Formats: sequence, structure tokens, C-alpha cells
Amino acid sequence: MNTIRQQQGASWLDHLKSWPHYALPQHAISRLTYRLTRIQTTWFKNAFIRWFAQHFQVNWSEALYPRPEDYRHFNAFFTRPLRDGARPIEGDGNTVISPADGHISQIGSIDRDAVFQAKGHAFSVTDLLGGDTQRAALFRDGSFVTVYLSPRDYHRVHMPLSGKLRETIYIPGRLFSVAPHATRTIPRLFARNERLVSIFDTDAGAMAVVLVGAINVAAIETVWSGLVTPPPRPGIEVEDCQQSAIELERGAEMGRFNMGSTVILLFGKDQIRWLQGLQAGQPLRMGQPLGSLL
Repeated sequence: MNTIRQQQGASWLDHLKSWPHYALPQHAISRLTYRLTRIQTTWFKNAFIRWFAQHFQVNWSEALYPRPEDYRHFNAFFTRPLRDGARPIEGDGNTVISPADGHISQIGSIDRDAVFQAKGHAFSVTDLLGGDTQRAALFRDGSFVTVYLSPRDYHRVHMPLSGKLRETIYIPGRLFSVAPHATRTIPRLFARNERLVSIFDTDAGAMAVVLVGAINVAAIETVWSGLVTPPPRPGIEVEDCQQSAIELERGAEMGRFNMGSTVILLFGKDQIRWLQGLQAGQPLRMGQPLGSLL
């Protein structure tokens, strides 16, 4: 299957929005966001939550706790749990499901080592996974999907398939915006931003779940390690998890963004087939089918 490409090119407005990000103190801004979103002063956090929910049209009926007063700070609201049944896990054990709410940024096939980002832009699997060619070879000519989480979305990330954790790779980097205007204008965006790669062994072979940081994404967490970043570290950190016996079922929570960003899934060659009709820009809900095992 070829990549279903979003053909819209970058406009002058896209470039205008993106240029300031090169000069911004991205990590400093994100550390400030981390502090602001954890203020527990009642009037401040309640007003902040109400404004945000109204501005971004958050669906309160899906939330397990439906009032601003139910959250100790804004970040607790942003990473809110949903009520039972709000996100049914569809299909059977051979069905690859969406790991998150959001929109498809791109979906399709990996061209040898290249992943399509937007018209005129691509990045390599090798760079995305931290420069290790042996690790990248697991996904050569495989399949990928990039899911963009907007501010209004549910921000917990779940397992597309059941799997056993093999290793994690923390990769330091920039914190460019991952909004659509940025993906259309910033070369190799996802391979330049700070990110956490988790590689699982599944019935479809190796599966990589890449949590990509972005400006104002003040933290990335996993269910097995808790807070991974901040603080940012200067070098790549690889953790061998094969002896840890961490196994997660399809649909189980595996991590979350404290403020929104992007998830990239990678699969090996001839392991899965994406559903017909999926295309860039299409909205997703966690748990809906994306494809199936071959």
C-alpha cells in the first residue's frame, strides 16, 4: 500500500507561524507550562479549565469527572480519564486500533527507510529511532501511521496491539510545534523533536510506539516508568526491558502526554494491512480499527 499523501503544500501563513519556533526557548517555555498547569489555587485552576473546555469544545459527557472542581490542577483535567464505555475497543486480537484520539497526519508504507511527513518533507526511520541502523531495519519497507493530538482530544495513549515491551529509547531534541502548519514547513520535524520510543514484540512482529514531544508538551509519561521527561537529558538513553516482563493488552493505557502532541506507529514489512479509505486529515478515536494483521 502506498502512502496516502496529504497533497496540500505549505502556504506563506504556515511559514509565518513556524519561523518564530526556531528562535524560541522551547524547553524553557515548556518548563513554565509544566508549572502553570500544576497550580492548585482553586479559583485559578477552575477558571483555566472552564476557559479551555469552552474554547476547545471539550465534551464533558465523556469524562469520568465532569466538573472543573473535580480536578486538583489543570494537568489532571488535561489527562482526564474517560467514563467506562466512552472508547470501545473494536475488532479482535488481529485488529490494529488507533492508539489515541486525534487526526491522521499521514498513513501508509515506509519507503525503505523513509517516512512521509508532508508534501516536500520526509524523515528516516533511522533518525526517528535514534540513529541505530539495526533497530531501524526492523521496520524497513514496513507500515506507519502518524496521529496528531489536538488540544481538545483525550490525551492518554493506548496499545494498538497486545505486546511485550522489548526496549525504550529516550532521544533528546527540540520542541517544535507539531501542528499541521509545522509539519508542512519544518524539515524532519518528528526526527528532531524530543521523543520516547517504545518497542514491543507483538503478533505482528516488532511494533514501535513513538511519543513525540512538542512546545508546551511539558511531560511524557509511561505506565511502567512514570514521568520520563522533563527534565531533558543531553544524550540518547536506551533501556533493555526484555527481563522486565512488562506486557500490555490491546487497548490498555501505555502512556500519556501532559499537553498534546503526536504518536507515530511503525510496523515491519508484510505484517499489517491498513484499512481501505483511511487518509490524511481523518479524525480518529482511540479504539477504532486502523488495520489488521496479515
